[in-house]
Amino acid sequence: MHALFDSPGLRRVSLGEYPLWDEALALLNRDLAVTLPEQGPLQLVAQPSYEAGEPEYVYVALANGEWHGGHLYPKVAEDLAHALAIVADAAQDTVAERLWQAWPLCVEHNLGMHAREVDGQLSWWCAGERLRLGPAHIRAAVGALDTSSAAGITATASDGV
Repeated sequence: MHALFDSPGLRRVSLGEYPLWDEALALLNRDLAVTLPEQGPLQLVAQPSYEAGEPEYVYVALANGEWHGGHLYPKVAEDLAHALAIVADAAQDTVAERLWQAWPLCVEHNLGMHAREVDGQLSWWCAGERLRLGPAHIRAAVGALDTSSAAGITATASDGV
């Protein structure tokens, strides 16, 4: 658990430094604004590497600069889909550990959802079936929670998801 004030050399990452991560974070922030409107947008923060010649460590942080979890690896994201999966995982770690809640929640089952690729698109998946609260389903594409209805089921486990 870290915050801006307790980490030497920590800085906010400027828009454009990591374009794929910026784009991925913009999609996640759309979902955050709909599901946790009281929170400010997530941001990228960076800290110098502890090893000479290595790239800086970049983290997904809350609006106040707090983050949790491992850093993003600059050369790993090959395309937006891959970057979105990496940033979504980091964002969920930060929100869960810093705000002590699962995010995002399925409105149908009140369970935390996970990012899963479905038909080439990263989507929020709910495992409702496991708890016998209804079938597992895809709620919405990542970045599109605001366009989903309360029922929001686009595919179910019986549809091969």
